Amino acid sequence: MKIAVIGTGYVGLVTGTCFAETGNTVTCVDIDEKKVSTLQQGKITIFEHGLETMFEKNLHQGRLFFTTDLATGIKDAKIILLALPTPPGEDGSADLQYVLKVAEQIGPLLKEYTVIVNKSTVPVGTSELVRESIARNASVEFDVVSNPEFLREGLAVEDFMKPERVVVGTRSQRAIKVIENLYAPFTRQGNPIILMDERSAELTKYAANAFLATKITFMNEIANLCEKLGADVDLVRKGIGTDSRIGKRFLFAGIGYGGSCFPKDVKALAKSSDDADYDFKILKAVMSVNDKQKTKLIGSMKKYFNGSLKGKTIAMWGLSFKPYTDDIREAPSLYNIQELIDGGAVVRGHDPEAMENVKKIFSDKIQYSENQYDILQGADALLIATEWPEYRNPDFERMALAMKTKVIFDGRNLYGLDEIAELGFTYYSVGRKIVNGNSK
Repeated sequence: MKIAVIGTGYVGLVTGTCFAETGNTVTCVDIDEKKVSTLQQGKITIFEHGLETMFEKNLHQGRLFFTTDLATGIKDAKIILLALPTPPGEDGSADLQYVLKVAEQIGPLLKEYTVIVNKSTVPVGTSELVRESIARNASVEFDVVSNPEFLREGLAVEDFMKPERVVVGTRSQRAIKVIENLYAPFTRQGNPIILMDERSAELTKYAANAFLATKITFMNEIANLCEKLGADVDLVRKGIGTDSRIGKRFLFAGIGYGGSCFPKDVKALAKSSDDADYDFKILKAVMSVNDKQKTKLIGSMKKYFNGSLKGKTIAMWGLSFKPYTDDIREAPSLYNIQELIDGGAVVRGHDPEAMENVKKIFSDKIQYSENQYDILQGADALLIATEWPEYRNPDFERMALAMKTKVIFDGRNLYGLDEIAELGFTYYSVGRKIVNGNSK
């Protein structure tokens, strides 16, 4: 089948590559000439675990193409997938200008029946707006389908190739047959295609992300309470996570959620609720708690250093919003870096993949190193913001020799309290007791 994917961000590039992997001919379209040129040369533009090998293979075998020309990209395509950005406005609403602009451009280019699939996360009712935009200039039949993605950054390829479910919003039997054929290679082991109307599909994506953000935030509130009551959030997590009604996932306490999806989608759902004259109190609480949670360890750090961070050298491990990605959108690290800079601290950062992206924001305002231990030399403290695997079992002896002060502020609870105590570090984590070592 010939497929077109409009947009080559995380969703578009993963979607196009994975559909090519199952034998389809895929052309990805983007207006960014530099990005398209880079992709045409066989150089991937994002870091996503497992994507590069698949990308190179399908490009080499002639199933994956890139262009800046929309007409060329969608020519003879049976399915056109929209994977366009929907950035949040100042009021939290999703900006649909990119989606609707492309929809209007598609209309006169359609030559035969085509299924237009919206992969972007969009407010309820967007399918109808897309349909209207295409219909203004279309002379052939078409259907608009809502097919939201549920990809976890860092595990996006695995999620796409082995989906837990595929949500399809359409009332067109003709479109359903096309979509079922498209997803047949991914659902042969029984993973369901869940059919529903377009509006329900659009809301399903927001509801899923908002619920997961709420689950994370609830656990962070429990962690904050644990600190007040002398309980251990890790033990509480184990105690409730084994309840099948609750489940083990998204119960890890830390310094809040970030990324391109949860913050944006929670805000957008709250704005949609306001527009519908419904006061979604839980979501507003989730946003408020998460904003405060991101920099909660800065308060502990200031207290440890007698109220001032001026002149202190703070090393930071982890800059991406989560491991296995270079994405720093809404990453807690960015908020902590800004707080530290504002407080007069010298900041050094390390991340396996995200340093170049952070440089685009902070430039030379902070220091960077390719080696996670080099930034510890003479450091007054270490702040851990992302749970990359290489941070889980570090050389503590090397750390102790390098650091001026043996104190760790761990926003991801990577280390056992007994282990850290034996090593002589002072250790602040989230929702657990403070370990007072021989740090000075």
